Amino acid sequence: MRSHLLNDATAEQYRRSVTEGVERVARKLATTRRPFTGVTPDDLAPLVSAVDLDRPLGDTSAALDELEELYLRDAVYFHHPRYLGHLNCPVVIPAVLGEAVLSAVNSSLDTWDQSAGGTLIERRLVDWTAERIGLGPSADGVFTSGGTQSNLQALLLAREEAKTDDLTKLRIFTSECSHFSVQKSAQLLGLGRSAVVSIPCDRDKRMQSVVLAAELARCAAEGLVPMAIVATAGTTDFGSIDPLPEIAALAAEYGAWMHVDAAYGCGLLASPTRRSLLDGIERADSVTVDYHKSFFQPVSSSAVLVRDRATLRHATYHADYLNPRRTVEERIPNQVDKSLQTTRRFDALKLWLTLRVMGADGIGQLFDEVCDLAAAGFDLLAADPRYDVVVRPSLSTLVFRYVPAAVTAPAEIDRANLHARKALFASGEAVVAGTKVGGRQYLKFTLLNPETTVHDIAAVLDLIAGHAEQYLGENLVHAS
Repeated sequence: MRSHLLNDATAEQYRRSVTEGVERVARKLATTRRPFTGVTPDDLAPLVSAVDLDRPLGDTSAALDELEELYLRDAVYFHHPRYLGHLNCPVVIPAVLGEAVLSAVNSSLDTWDQSAGGTLIERRLVDWTAERIGLGPSADGVFTSGGTQSNLQALLLAREEAKTDDLTKLRIFTSECSHFSVQKSAQLLGLGRSAVVSIPCDRDKRMQSVVLAAELARCAAEGLVPMAIVATAGTTDFGSIDPLPEIAALAAEYGAWMHVDAAYGCGLLASPTRRSLLDGIERADSVTVDYHKSFFQPVSSSAVLVRDRATLRHATYHADYLNPRRTVEERIPNQVDKSLQTTRRFDALKLWLTLRVMGADGIGQLFDEVCDLAAAGFDLLAADPRYDVVVRPSLSTLVFRYVPAAVTAPAEIDRANLHARKALFASGEAVVAGTKVGGRQYLKFTLLNPETTVHDIAAVLDLIAGHAEQYLGENLVHAS
């Protein structure tokens, strides 16, 4: 069994095995004609359950043959131009190369004596991102597993920086369109979901700063403590960006920690044309960025940035076997001192190689392309009498609803849209997402693939309309 360990004696075997795996994936990418096969859980589950994990195949080729049937054949392929579903991006080749390198070397980014150069590369990328945001010379941060963890850590720091030890008095203000991780974080931090004050959005799905101001005043009058205001730069459903300058002013007035969840909108940091959409983010106390959304990185690649590096002490714990206190005095850079995680992958390497090969402008241009595509898609939807589109996009998301020409009950329209999404997914021809707006069922295009065209959008809209019309027609027949 030692022959399977990666070391100097097995380097050639490693090369052959990885090459065979890469060649299979490359063939799959080159021949995939649909983003999904339409396989169902009932179809696939028996094949996976039938595998006897206690009887190894003993051969890499055989294992890859099996993997083809269990995974590669039916995977959802985000690189396909008609994958228009969730916030999953196609990935750039330099980042995939980074993934291969970091997996083989297997550095752990918790302490210097496990990562050395990896620690410095991550720190340089954190500094680079903080500079792009404009957080100032005292900024710092750390890579995380994703936006949910980044938001949790930011709110942990906000809780510890709050001017009270009475957790029942703490309040978090965020828009009704913000990510669910805000409520989840409040629960995990012992505050309870009732600590989160939901602020309504305007017609453009941006937090209403006037209502925020009124809620902050009410909070102060009741003796409650405004722990944090969470602004969103790129909501999951609409890609909307809250009014950051106004929110920053209110945070300063009421002494609240300002956190900006830019998990989606962080691509604007590299945009040659749209950076101004993030004006005001430089006044935040903390910022979430998800490079695996709008920087075209493989999952996972995220970070939380803070204006004042001293606040990261609230995540610090010293263990004698790992990062004893003396290492601080010795100026040994241990990233675990800043992180909620201990063992942690060198995910920063993917972004590093991407920047060194493509440059920031290259990433930004790709993100600009999908934002331009969303603008063209909005015009297409707005001119199509079959559809009601909710809001003009700030980023690359379109939320819309099929509406039949004949007068139809809203609940029946809901069911037609839900059916159309499911039928489209089952066909494998395209993948779209869904959400609710005002309690009604809507569909969503999340456009993160520069290879997607207006023609693709138009074709998918025709497919959706066809499925919805078929559903309504069949129901009409059954009803009569």
